[in-house]
Amino acid sequence: MNFSLTTARRDVLWTLSSLALLLAWDFVGMDLTVMHWLGDEHGFVWRNHWFFSRVLHDGGRWLSAVAIVVVLVNVVRPWSFAGDMKLPTRLWWFSAMVICLVLIPTLKQRSATSCPWDLAEFGSSARYVSHWAFGVDDGGGGRCFPSGHASAAFSFLCGWFALRAATPIAARRWVAGVWVCGILFGIAQSVRGAHYPSHTLWTAWICWTTSVVLWYSARPWLALRIASPGAVSGR
Repeated sequence: MNFSLTTARRDVLWTLSSLALLLAWDFVGMDLTVMHWLGDEHGFVWRNHWFFSRVLHDGGRWLSAVAIVVVLVNVVRPWSFAGDMKLPTRLWWFSAMVICLVLIPTLKQRSATSCPWDLAEFGSSARYVSHWAFGVDDGGGGRCFPSGHASAAFSFLCGWFALRAATPIAARRWVAGVWVCGILFGIAQSVRGAHYPSHTLWTAWICWTTSVVLWYSARPWLALRIASPGAVSGR
């Protein structure tokens, strides 16, 4: 397996630069600004709209379930889009995906941050508290940071790392599809008042960073398994 130092540096650069942008977004308080564009003291007019609630929210869950099956099938019987991807890499892909799918909801369940539609300024009773104010009760139900629905897309960012060595074209298409779906899911949830924009962006960053850490942590094992004459190729 070919591991490029230049590629590793690029991955780290993307991770750190996106973190800086996210922290800047939080620092200037853009979340509330955007939400005031979308809602008022009467709430969010698009909260129950069929397109955002049924198509992009409920439909997004079904699309995520299909993607999980695709990745799982790829472990057992490689699909053509995966190129000459070896079994250890396919196993890593599926494992990293599962970790991200579990990690985001776990963090969300432990969060004291409530959703925008829970705020008094949007017709409910909670007060705005930064999601970085750990343990501070905002008077709402909490459990809203990061975005669980966005993880239905961004948990699949790990496919970029698994695919790019075997078939760069498929890798670019895969990651583009993940970003398109993730952004659409995030927009839908913000329009409905379910999440601040940063909740979606932090979900993307966490899934990306988790994938980076898991990919380079597994590098020695992957290289050994693929280079070993006795390793199962899975082809």
